[in-house]
Amino acid sequence: MERKLTELDDRKRRIERGGGDRRILAQHEKGKYTARERIDMLLDKGTFVEIGAFIEHRGQHFGMDQADAPAEGVVTGWGRIDGRVVYVFAQDFTVFGGALGEMHGQKIARLMDLAARNGAPVIGLNDSGGARIQEGVVSLDGYGHVFYRNAIYSGVIPQISVIMGPCAGGAVYSPAITDFIFMVEQTSQMFITGPKVIEAVTGETISSEDLGGALVHASISGVSHFSCASEEDALAGVRRLLAYLPQNHTLKPPVREPELRREPDERMLSLVPEDGSKVYDVLRVIRCIVDHEVFLEVMPGFARNAVVGFAHLDGKSVGIIANQPKFRAGGLDIDSSDKIARFIRFCDSFQIPLITFEDVTGFIPGISQEHRGIIRHGAKILYAYSEATVPKITVILRKAYGGAYVALNSKAIGADLVLAWPTAEVAVMGSEGAANIIFAREIAQSHNPQETRAKKVAEYKEKFANPYIAAEAGMIDDVIDPRETRNRLIDALQSMENKTDVRPAKKHGNIPL
Repeated sequence: MERKLTELDDRKRRIERGGGDRRILAQHEKGKYTARERIDMLLDKGTFVEIGAFIEHRGQHFGMDQADAPAEGVVTGWGRIDGRVVYVFAQDFTVFGGALGEMHGQKIARLMDLAARNGAPVIGLNDSGGARIQEGVVSLDGYGHVFYRNAIYSGVIPQISVIMGPCAGGAVYSPAITDFIFMVEQTSQMFITGPKVIEAVTGETISSEDLGGALVHASISGVSHFSCASEEDALAGVRRLLAYLPQNHTLKPPVREPELRREPDERMLSLVPEDGSKVYDVLRVIRCIVDHEVFLEVMPGFARNAVVGFAHLDGKSVGIIANQPKFRAGGLDIDSSDKIARFIRFCDSFQIPLITFEDVTGFIPGISQEHRGIIRHGAKILYAYSEATVPKITVILRKAYGGAYVALNSKAIGADLVLAWPTAEVAVMGSEGAANIIFAREIAQSHNPQETRAKKVAEYKEKFANPYIAAEAGMIDDVIDPRETRNRLIDALQSMENKTDVRPAKKHGNIPL
């Protein structure tokens, strides 16, 4: 037995060294950690349990029969984050550049199956040169098994991807199906075709970072949700995110120690200007309302006219959606529609109540928006809110105009509660536009059209630019003192803890993708 145990220890040590000291050094020189170092940073100390360490490839061609691939280039297992079980895989760039082969793919797929059966999140640390071409088509089949599980386990367990190196070609589609993507600035890239191929085919010249770096995907493409300055920041970010998420779709998110009930907050009276033409930062409003003023914004650099993210209210997780008047007057466009709709669907999948802070002038007009499909994209918001069965609350801060008012969780599409501040204006459109249409003939025939227009705008504003007509029609449940917003939301969420919402039986709906 002693000899066999020695052999076991020797084998494990060889596997744990990955591609060897030279390749580990090369990884460190790039400012990157190894797969095992990353796992140690991510998980609670000493909790990682590795599985599948002895799995080996079955390649026989192009020298593969003589090639050693410790752990098959991917470390898999489970551990704990803040005491909660998670499953994790980390591609090892020191072994074949982290390239995915048949058994590499099978290891990831089996890990995902375990995570789903046991109802725990799965986290992928991606650092791979792509498919292992020496193995031919079976490496592509390995990707297929992973993609399939990403899809069928979507909405079953949280899936998080951390891009910590190259991720190219077909490899990008697994992270793209997962719920959240973290990227590391300067050392991670995602693209379908790399700079050399693009140059050969189109003649365009671009660097890997400018083509598919973290900042590009966080601000332009909207592929990633978080852009991080370092690997340490990315892994810490995963831990922060998981604090808001449940283990699986059957459970509610973990409850934190609630903040003590506050007195009415005087700051709320000065955060939102009454003049609808003046801008403000809706993030200040959100932070004044949520526990400990801590808000985890998701996709902060993309579609900045909309804000989405997580917070705690009374110790419980909530998903927050808000218009951001600082950018494009908080109007809705193609990118913000996609951003909001997908966030709603995630929260609904995992029993996270939704709170919407509304200040919207409408859908942003323009030829480009229309030709690129603002109708189809805007419809995603309507579909997502209507489909969601978690508690849904709206607070109208200021403007709520037109179709955008309807789309942003109005009573008509299923809001459980709609509150409004006294500054709210609920109308078909803004006062100037409405007056120009309703009183067009009167203004045109006036001796002083400019003065008449101003009077009619003021008349319309006085009559309709308030929350009370909508409240009279039952579209608003209550007009509240802004200082009471936090306490009213907490009371409402407590009343909805056992909400049930039975929908017609069907296989699934057909969201306008």
